[in-house]
Amino acid sequence: MENTKRTVTCGDLRKSDVGKKVVLNGWVSRTRDLGGLIFIRLRDRYGITQVMVGDNASDDVKKIAASLKSEYCIAVEGIVAARSDKDINPDMATGEIEVEATDIFVFTTSQELPFSIEEVRQKDGSIVVANEDLRLKYRYLDLRREPMQHNIILRSQVAFATREYLTSKGFLEIETPTFIKSTPEGARDYLVPSRVHPGKFYSLPQSPQLYKQLLMVSGFDKYFQIARCYRDEDARGDRQPEFTQIDMEMSFTNREEVLSTTEGMMQYIFKKTLNYDLPAKFDRITWEDAFDLYGSDKPDLRFDMKMQDAAFMAELADFNAFKAGAANAGREIQRHKRSGLKALVVKNVADKYSRKNIEALEAIAKINHAKGLAWMKVDAEGKFEGGISKFYAGHESEICSKLGAEKNDLILFVSDENWQLACTALGAVRKQLGKDLNLYNPADEFHFAWIIDFPYFAWNEEENHWETEHHMFTLPQKQYWDTLEQDPGAVKGDLYDLVLNGYELASGSMRINDPALQERIFEIVGYSRERAEKAFGFLVQAFKFGAPPHGGIAPGLDRLVMLMCHEESIHEVIAFPKNNLAASPMDECPSPVDEQQLKDLHINIYDPEE
Repeated sequence: MENTKRTVTCGDLRKSDVGKKVVLNGWVSRTRDLGGLIFIRLRDRYGITQVMVGDNASDDVKKIAASLKSEYCIAVEGIVAARSDKDINPDMATGEIEVEATDIFVFTTSQELPFSIEEVRQKDGSIVVANEDLRLKYRYLDLRREPMQHNIILRSQVAFATREYLTSKGFLEIETPTFIKSTPEGARDYLVPSRVHPGKFYSLPQSPQLYKQLLMVSGFDKYFQIARCYRDEDARGDRQPEFTQIDMEMSFTNREEVLSTTEGMMQYIFKKTLNYDLPAKFDRITWEDAFDLYGSDKPDLRFDMKMQDAAFMAELADFNAFKAGAANAGREIQRHKRSGLKALVVKNVADKYSRKNIEALEAIAKINHAKGLAWMKVDAEGKFEGGISKFYAGHESEICSKLGAEKNDLILFVSDENWQLACTALGAVRKQLGKDLNLYNPADEFHFAWIIDFPYFAWNEEENHWETEHHMFTLPQKQYWDTLEQDPGAVKGDLYDLVLNGYELASGSMRINDPALQERIFEIVGYSRERAEKAFGFLVQAFKFGAPPHGGIAPGLDRLVMLMCHEESIHEVIAFPKNNLAASPMDECPSPVDEQQLKDLHINIYDPEE
């Protein structure tokens, strides 16, 4: 074969190309030998083309075709031919044609595969997927699978659309350092020892937070970066030790501008990549309402099942479990002035939910630290049955009227003197019900919402001091500036989280630009002047040279693409992720290093057994 360079891809050819001479390059997906007639499915990242080796092919070509096995990498020269009507494959973009091979060249052969690249379906229709550690060990093969190709291609498209949109709005893409000063806050830092500065370390950035604020001081009023970040924390399905975020910061701005810019960016990304229209404005929910109505500060709003205040029920019967939740007791209830007795009405399922089903929901509530899950059903006559119904017999009309319950509804309750705990526990039950009952609105595939008005400080019971809910550079809302020290628990931050389908997608805030205000925050959380100077002195110093008002946000790129692909783990949208032990089975990273390398870095390995 004289020319092995492809002239078209495996996804290009259509009926209009019939009669053309072409060269294809790709991998053998599968072959079928029908006795003198061999069909080859040839695949690249653009698609699949059927190649036919028939009677007109030379003996050499027939011999090569008969020897082909899955994942051989080959070149095919041939003529595009139309398929007969009965042979057209409507599920393939190239399904109206095939290529009659005149020559085949094998670039490389393939060993027997550790798992199938092609989709394998069981009799029940479910797709067989290899064990994740096996997929990660042979990630280069896993990435040949169509679902992975789709995900990685979409990720590239999302990153490109992000750059297009932000650049069109006057943002500059500026890189910040990946070797930075360690400022231990939140998760652990990944540390890099310095060879030329013995005993000193660089840190890999948990985010570009401090540098993007310095860029605002520098006069670059609109910054963004597709930023790599590193956090030494326990891995979960939607987390990795190294991850990517769409980092943004703006000067001379306010919350409204940051939110509208982010909304515009998401609208552009979804329209450009999925042809999906997002609403012009996203829902806005206060942090307190999010917990009170949905039991979470990242609620899944694709289904409308709101929790309700059931404090009135404590006065209707002598049921002690409801007394503490309804009483105005406990730090959280007093602060938020909301009841810790919460109810959830599950419509038209009383005849479907057995005691065993309800016990499974109670287990979820208890995992989230509830003492239990109370319940009762409304029967066909409008009477209560099961659970705690005996305490409320005769009160059906009042309770159903106030809670909006009807015949065949299931009513669930959690009560606790800690308002947030009660909300969280019943919110977890709500989330499970959404999955179990498939309550999601098909027309509401991607539901964004802003969570605003977060508490600025949280009390650390174990260490007996205040700490910030987000980070110490967040701007407190202005109405609290005069009383920060007197009542930290009442302070709300100029904070905002973007949530999508029950996941936190982005966190952002307006920033402090006044050195005096920044020092007050340090003092409230117990940062001495010396400690603050050591960790953040360069930032506070910069603020003394005319720092503009500024704010920003950082949507997680991995998590965004994960949700756009309807995956449950960001492993599925990262080319080479780590596993849940923060390791790579493919290249055995992390790995030991040579003794000389350790000597160069002035490092001794500690052996706990010595």
